[in-house]
Amino acid sequence: MTSKITNILLIGEKYTLYTNYFIFFIGIIGNFLNILVFTDLKIFQKNQCILYFITESISNICQLIIFFLIYLLISIYTIDPANLILFWCKFRGMMITICTLISFSAICCSAFDQYLSTSPQFNLRKLSTIKLTEILIFTAMSISLLHSISFCIFLEIQDSFCRIFDSIMSRYLSYFYYPILSGILPIFIASLFSILAYRNVRRIVQLQMPLVRRRLNQQLTAMVLARIIVFVFLTLPYAIQRMYIYLPNVEKTNHSRHAVDNLVERIISSFFNLNYAGSFYIFMASSWRFRRQTKNVLLKKFWRRWKRRPCNDNQIYPIG
Repeated sequence: MTSKITNILLIGEKYTLYTNYFIFFIGIIGNFLNILVFTDLKIFQKNQCILYFITESISNICQLIIFFLIYLLISIYTIDPANLILFWCKFRGMMITICTLISFSAICCSAFDQYLSTSPQFNLRKLSTIKLTEILIFTAMSISLLHSISFCIFLEIQDSFCRIFDSIMSRYLSYFYYPILSGILPIFIASLFSILAYRNVRRIVQLQMPLVRRRLNQQLTAMVLARIIVFVFLTLPYAIQRMYIYLPNVEKTNHSRHAVDNLVERIISSFFNLNYAGSFYIFMASSWRFRRQTKNVLLKKFWRRWKRRPCNDNQIYPIG
């Protein structure tokens, strides 16, 4: 029985190590490509929804770097430094919370903005402005930062283990933070407004707006809807699993059950972490226009480099 438990735990550790490296590399590439495409093309510049995409991508990059550092340090030292160093225990908990809330807020706000910008009512459409976007992004960042302070206060090391041991904070995590704040609430908000935006887009032909803007709204709505469908499927199991972990009546003395729970937790967490890595690939799969736009941006970048190369090669340098 002991060897079986050890094997399960070892499989979980190896699975987590390799999947997190994979998620890190595809996520860094995808999020940087998001930023490159959205900032390079004029059609995306000064668009409210694109600001949310860029904010999410920046937050995702920070989150992926934190995850990469966590597992890199574990692989180097063979133990988790967070279980020994209080600063790292608190800092990584704060950063993960901040990046998660900012990323989820950006997803919700992008759906809300698409609902406004595609609304048949002019009074709602004119609310979709850069100023409102900046206010919502600043508000989300401020709330995320303030909320992370509680993690800094309550995260501690006991028996060489970094986690929250306070009973009140544990109940807050179990009954509100994981199931509501980072689970049901963003899922509900994002799903509601993306469905409403999709309904608006189906009637967008009736609106008096330029053809270019109409097509852009259709493209962005399709991208947002696809992003949120994947977001729901990746986030809901994780919220349920995290709520289960912090329930006080869960039996933790059964070592065999603990090993299986640990493996399930790692698998669910790896799928959840795809939220921070997959937006670019979701956009590519859901929008043929975005695929063409990405191709044009990348070809333009490589073409410029290739075009400059002969000039450098033909330079005449003085002898001696």
